Amino acid sequence: MFSYETVTEALADLYKRGYINDFNVQGNALECKNLNLLLKPDDFEITEFYRFEGDTNPSDEEIVYAIKSKKGVKGTLVSAFGIYADEVSDDILKKLKIYR
Repeated sequence: MFSYETVTEALADLYKRGYINDFNVQGNALECKNLNLLLKPDDFEITEFYRFEGDTNPSDEEIVYAIKSKKGVKGTLVSAFGIYADEVSDDILKKLKIYR
């Protein structure tokens, strides 16, 4: 695994390594809007993840997930935890929680 100081640094390096799409949580799936693609939990794997804590408040966390679909689509998901966390379905939460 790589080591990064910032979320921006992690995203830039992952992009260079082929993780070029942006994923967002959409109900019970990950959505890639530019590809009009929805991935259910069984349709993707998390190949890497990087955790970052806020400078002033350790409870302000973000995690960068490197995602790869079964069909080879690669991208990233940035997820905030704590007060700014996205609403996530139970199935997606179970998959992401493994890497928290």
